[in-house]
Amino acid sequence: MSPIALPTQHAAVLYGPKDLRFEERTLWPPQQGQAQVAVVATGLCGSDLHYYQHGRNGDFAVQAPLVLGHEAAGIVTAVGPGVKNLVPGQRVAIEAGIMCNSCNFCQKSRYNLCKNMRFCSSAKTFPHSDGTLQERMNHPAHVLHPLPDSCTFDQAALAEPLSVLLHASRRAGLEPGTRSTVLVFGAGTIGLLACALARAYGAPRVVALDIDQRRLAFAKSAGFAHQTYCLPMGDRAKTSDEQLRRARENVQAALAEFGQQDGFDVVFECTGAEPCIQMSVHAAATGGKVMLVGMGTRNVTLPLSAAALREVDILGSFRYAHTYPAALALLAAGALPGIEQLVTHRVPLHDAKRAFELLARGRDEDGGVVLKVMIGGQ
Repeated sequence: MSPIALPTQHAAVLYGPKDLRFEERTLWPPQQGQAQVAVVATGLCGSDLHYYQHGRNGDFAVQAPLVLGHEAAGIVTAVGPGVKNLVPGQRVAIEAGIMCNSCNFCQKSRYNLCKNMRFCSSAKTFPHSDGTLQERMNHPAHVLHPLPDSCTFDQAALAEPLSVLLHASRRAGLEPGTRSTVLVFGAGTIGLLACALARAYGAPRVVALDIDQRRLAFAKSAGFAHQTYCLPMGDRAKTSDEQLRRARENVQAALAEFGQQDGFDVVFECTGAEPCIQMSVHAAATGGKVMLVGMGTRNVTLPLSAAALREVDILGSFRYAHTYPAALALLAAGALPGIEQLVTHRVPLHDAKRAFELLARGRDEDGGVVLKVMIGGQ
């Protein structure tokens, strides 16, 4: 037994599907190159919810108790040996991916594709790396980003999903001063951030499509989209040909409603749903781009001829690289008006299970829309 009793902290730990436990754990001091952070705010996302509901996210199953959460910000409480860029009391955003900095992708500044990436709250690697749903965590200092004075903890937690869109926008060539028209499939947090970023960049027309009229009403009233369109809910198509035909017809009706029958320059597909991925190809203008941001459907039947004949580029996007400074600068400058409205609910860490159930329902007790649930948010 050690003569020195180490301090303890609390964490919300996932053991299996819907088995989330609030536990006391030993708090170890930060090691070489690490800083210890008191986590102030963590936003829940779709991958967290998949782990909570099913004990897995796609192919990645939880093999040992795992702390979820990766959209977070907090306050540095201690620094380990060798840390020069941070001091206790400093407010930081936590970039959850820990890259190796030595593989080919890291050397090419594409560390989001790092072969040895360890991502906090992901079960892809084993042993798993715990996420941010804990009172304090030790994390490499080089992926902790100081916050501008005007950036709140809630905003800083949104820097993670915003980074996803910054990376996707760079891949699509969508930059400040753009004259491209933008269509977004999905009016959840990621889709709304796609709308917000496109508007901040000056896109003359930004529209959103979803199957949820309440989310679309929010998107328009909060100023994220110029126009919205509610996609029809129908029976499941019996054949792939029928599904492709419906996708084309449904999106043609939406384009007609927008008065933009020739399509949009950039299409962000933020749902991961097969019908929306199919529609996105037809929604893109000749010479346009489709950005696949949403994840969900493993194998998709695509109208590739429709893309090839019109030179529509279909691009993949995975996480982000070198985006946090830009994301925090945008948030601190107020460049994304109304962004705080994305945080619809706040729940204390000890009640994390309720936060996951709230996100799963998509509606609160009063019937309000649930978008971003912030755990421990201020």
